Amino acid sequence: MSSEQNAESPANNGPKTTLEEKDGRKPRTKGGRQQGGSSKLRGLPRDPDEVRMSKTLSWVLRHGAKSEGLFMRPDGYVRVHDLLSLPKFQGMDFEKIQKIVEADAKQRYGLLFQSDPSSQDATEIWWIRASQGHSLNDVELDLKPINSVDDIPTRTAVHGTNRKAWETIRTKGLSKMRRNHIHLAQGVPGSGVISGMRQSAQILIHVDVQAAIDAGLKFFMSDNGVILTSGNERGILEPRFFEKVEQRQGKVMQTIPLGPATAKGPSTTVKSTEGTSENSNSQATTEVSEQGAEQAKSA
Repeated sequence: MSSEQNAESPANNGPKTTLEEKDGRKPRTKGGRQQGGSSKLRGLPRDPDEVRMSKTLSWVLRHGAKSEGLFMRPDGYVRVHDLLSLPKFQGMDFEKIQKIVEADAKQRYGLLFQSDPSSQDATEIWWIRASQGHSLNDVELDLKPINSVDDIPTRTAVHGTNRKAWETIRTKGLSKMRRNHIHLAQGVPGSGVISGMRQSAQILIHVDVQAAIDAGLKFFMSDNGVILTSGNERGILEPRFFEKVEQRQGKVMQTIPLGPATAKGPSTTVKSTEGTSENSNSQATTEVSEQGAEQAKSA
């Protein structure tokens, strides 16, 4: 359960699991039909229902709240009963949402039992939000500022990507793309890090956070321990702040030489998995496709 969740059981003082609306409001309708977009779930047809539901929940809370017609507070919380009124969440109830939150190893979500200012009697209801990863510009999470590398428990910040995307990142830098922040993990997969990177990451970019802070970039920590930065004025974390880059081959880590676009070393080649070299000007899939896949997988 999220640390933000009320310590008492919803069965004792929270709304009923059917989430009947105590303030008398009903989902918005148009022509007698419920609003809220399609009933299609995110993910692949072969994915288990609970996986597709979790991916859909992540997408709505991070990117789709407005398109689904949901009210979202400035801190990213939406009403759980509004969420469950969407066609996408037919058959869901509070217990199932609660199980998704509790079972999520990366602690992507926060639940909060709090009054609803729109109700006449300030009725307390359940709210839910994503801990980080938003593309909605008007969401302002209560993030903890990182003023030096010492504010990071592991003193480590790593971005995971794939080999094709690296060909673009190595010269252009990391981009926040359509999201509000670039995401960095406090370690590499297998080190106990719970969030901030997909386990399938092939390229691990270690960022010199202190150098970036000294250059004027802002860094923050999310509730679930992800390091966030919006980069420079163009939304870019430049290659000169890459401290070290590694590529994973099974359990073996291999250091990738950094090119002249970075502050480290003169090399302009990258070793492939077969040990050959690829020209730095080769065409590759950009990070746009990578982050699209990341959103689909709810990383």
